[in-house]
Amino acid sequence: MTGLVEGGRASAATTGGAQQPPERSRGVLERLGSVADAVLYEGYLLYPYRRSSAKNRVRWQFGVLFPRDWVEADGPVVPGVSGSADSWYQQTECLLRVRRPGDASVRVRIRYLQTQRKQVEDSGRHPVASLRTDDGTVHLTFDEAVPRECEVVVPLDQLLGTGRTVPVGAEAGMDVEPLPAGAGRVVRHRDEVRAEATVTAERLTDDLCRLRVRTANTGTAPEGRVARDEALRSALIATHTLIGGDGVEFVSLIDPPADLAAPARACRNEFTFPVLGGTAEDGGAEDGAAEDPGHGHLLLSAPIILPDHPQVAPESPGDLHDAAEIDEILTLRTMLLTDEEKREARATDPRAAAILDRVDTMPQEVFERLHGAVRSLAPVAAPAPAAERPAWWQEGADDGLSPTTDTVLVDGVPLGGGSRVRLRPRVRGADAQDMFLAGRTAEVAAVFHDVDGSVHLAVTLDDDPAAELHTWYGRFHYFRPDELEPLAPAGTPDEPSAPAPAAAPARYTTDSETPAAEAD
Repeated sequence: MTGLVEGGRASAATTGGAQQPPERSRGVLERLGSVADAVLYEGYLLYPYRRSSAKNRVRWQFGVLFPRDWVEADGPVVPGVSGSADSWYQQTECLLRVRRPGDASVRVRIRYLQTQRKQVEDSGRHPVASLRTDDGTVHLTFDEAVPRECEVVVPLDQLLGTGRTVPVGAEAGMDVEPLPAGAGRVVRHRDEVRAEATVTAERLTDDLCRLRVRTANTGTAPEGRVARDEALRSALIATHTLIGGDGVEFVSLIDPPADLAAPARACRNEFTFPVLGGTAEDGGAEDGAAEDPGHGHLLLSAPIILPDHPQVAPESPGDLHDAAEIDEILTLRTMLLTDEEKREARATDPRAAAILDRVDTMPQEVFERLHGAVRSLAPVAAPAPAAERPAWWQEGADDGLSPTTDTVLVDGVPLGGGSRVRLRPRVRGADAQDMFLAGRTAEVAAVFHDVDGSVHLAVTLDDDPAAELHTWYGRFHYFRPDELEPLAPAGTPDEPSAPAPAAAPARYTTDSETPAAEAD
């Protein structure tokens, strides 16, 4: 029997008499709660949280799975590693270590939003854009969304055999809310969403498997070529997958152990990006065993690129629906909305009203925590001798520094302005955008020293048609010396100026392969 949860209500689906797997993994998935909810409502409603704002007229840009005939009306979708492009399916592949052969199970939870059309009607039941009741409350016609989730638990041995396909759609529905004094009513409509998820596994070695979860919209588009807003009514929105299990551990695809780098690169993830979930302290050890770096008990596969073990900052008092948000700035901007703007925002959506309530009643000590936090402290360096360079805030601190002529040694080669390099961003701590530049060739424009004593090299990409323009107004990519590989000057026989070829293909050759650490 397989446990199935739809829209928060538990049910059961019989699967031919198989014994119910252990339930220990259920609580493990709850550790992803705040991060998973941030993914679910990413971009749901953006500052200034008003219906009239242009940015809130084009909504839901991540993890949207439309009916296939609608999204491929002009041609097949092009797979990518994240879900900012519309698609009809989403595929997660990951590696898992089997810690309890014969007794292992996998728990998969699919979460998404179902659109809900909120239509305001007057007392004659005529649709209107807005309506003010006698108590001064304004009601606006606007699209909302309802969270949905479906869960399946399957023994690993069964996934290695036939796999499992389960429905993950949502039923159509309508709710009616009368307004006070017979002023009218609010009618909420939901169209049916048809979808299914297929979970399979492939054994790679005795204790290593590749797990695949493929979620697809199986519905059909309305007759004719309808607009995106209309097609959204039968789509899964902000679709993401939570994976846990009993007797298994997941392998980081961003920073896998050296012996698993090749199978990690071979995992094919399309319109989603899987990372280890929970905290780093949660992962890697089971039943008191020693911690195993690069492993974890949870996986979050999201339509946006995240690092392993993503966390919501403990200082953040609530979601503002904006990725990588700066709570302090958004809170200050929200505080400055006019009374009229706040009235419109409250009438737009209950979640907008909740944000305004939280901001308007935020205690001073909570607001002060948003200004910043120190997560770790580096050892304090010994005071520099008097003869050393003055501190950065003192006069003369930059005497003798020349970004365009200074050099820094990398692998015994002095690099400075005009040097050619290949980019090798660090796997740990690198900016997500830098990862897309791995293997590309570039030219060093300058060497910069920052106030902490670190050195960064400013580079322009060889194959960037705007490289000369970037140099003119000083817009560069910045890398640490240990992220660069010196190259011979352009035009020499042993080093062409073209970008480096992609890593040798493992199992697939599409551009949707998951980034993984390269062997040093």
